[in-house]
Amino acid sequence: MSGFWRLMLFGKGPRDAASPSRDLRIDVIRGLILLIIFVNHMPGNIVSSAMPHNFGFSDAADIFVLLAGISAAFAYGRLIDQRGLLVGSLKVGARIWTLYIAHLALFVLVCGIIATAIVRTQNSLYMEAINVQPFFSDTPTAIVNALGLTYQPYYLDILPLYIVLLALFPLIYVAARTSPLPTLLLSLVVWQGAAHLGLNLPNHPGEAGWFFNPFAWQVIFVLGVVLGRLALVGARLPKLPALDLLAIAVVVFAAAVKLSSSNLLAGVPLLGEWIDGLQIGIDKTNLAAARVMHLLALVWLVLRYLSPEAALLRSRIGRGLAVIGRHSLEVFCAGIVLAIAGQIILAETSFVLWVQLLVNLTGITILAGLGMFLSWYKTLTARAAGATREQPAAA
Repeated sequence: MSGFWRLMLFGKGPRDAASPSRDLRIDVIRGLILLIIFVNHMPGNIVSSAMPHNFGFSDAADIFVLLAGISAAFAYGRLIDQRGLLVGSLKVGARIWTLYIAHLALFVLVCGIIATAIVRTQNSLYMEAINVQPFFSDTPTAIVNALGLTYQPYYLDILPLYIVLLALFPLIYVAARTSPLPTLLLSLVVWQGAAHLGLNLPNHPGEAGWFFNPFAWQVIFVLGVVLGRLALVGARLPKLPALDLLAIAVVVFAAAVKLSSSNLLAGVPLLGEWIDGLQIGIDKTNLAAARVMHLLALVWLVLRYLSPEAALLRSRIGRGLAVIGRHSLEVFCAGIVLAIAGQIILAETSFVLWVQLLVNLTGITILAGLGMFLSWYKTLTARAAGATREQPAAA
């Protein structure tokens, strides 16, 4: 049995996990994903037609959750290894509190933006576009449900998912550290069990559950945690040319289905109905299997062929995206606010092409500027703290 598969089955590895340098691929890809999410959150936007979800089954949300699992393993998994489960769990709890406060602040801000738009334009349809009408029709109940994460307006459903998944992280990490492959298998069972049994968390008002069903989406987060754990112990993926070809085939097939305007693939016997479903769209709430297969193919190809030292990552564009990716929470929240404001602007200007391009360019510029400002501010405060610590020693 090779060392890789022994590690996957029995969790064997260095007793003290390594402290690998920051993987630039994570920051760059996450920065790109944050910009894509901003663009995609403006329906009718011409720029969104060039976004990745039009060329494959998975989209930015899948990659965002995967990177959340990898980053959690790097940030908190190493802490659990070094200082124990209790200390690591307390650190995770502090982060969950930050996410919760950010979500509530974002909720209030979005409701304020919609209220302002309605007053200025006299168009109440904006409430329905973001699903905030419950807040204005029954404010006390909406606030109570929002505090319990059981009322989530559109575009405000990713942070609640991340909160739930991060709350499970200590347990997931310990399981992944003990035996990664069985952990993944158990996660797959939960995912499929939830899909068949209709398990989900409530989302009021109405009978629908969370748009991102945590029982399903946990499988991507768990995959990220396992990948992060493997990186911590210095594991290397085995070279499997056959799997490379399979991953390429999945990516090409997905693109062919999404781009097929003549619907030629739909004429293949026994595949027609399935192809039609893939072209129209696949279940995002319960994480359709096609999404997971496509994501796995992309992950495999990135790990195999995009080196952490690649020149592309260190180019000017790569460095700019990395700066955005290092401040994901702040940039994500700002992106949601800008996207909702952008929706209103586009609707009020009848989706004129030059306005669409200007809104996209302005939003991306603001998000990039926010990332650069936060990096500068973090460096400034770190230097100030260092100077403060040196003063008593000098005295």
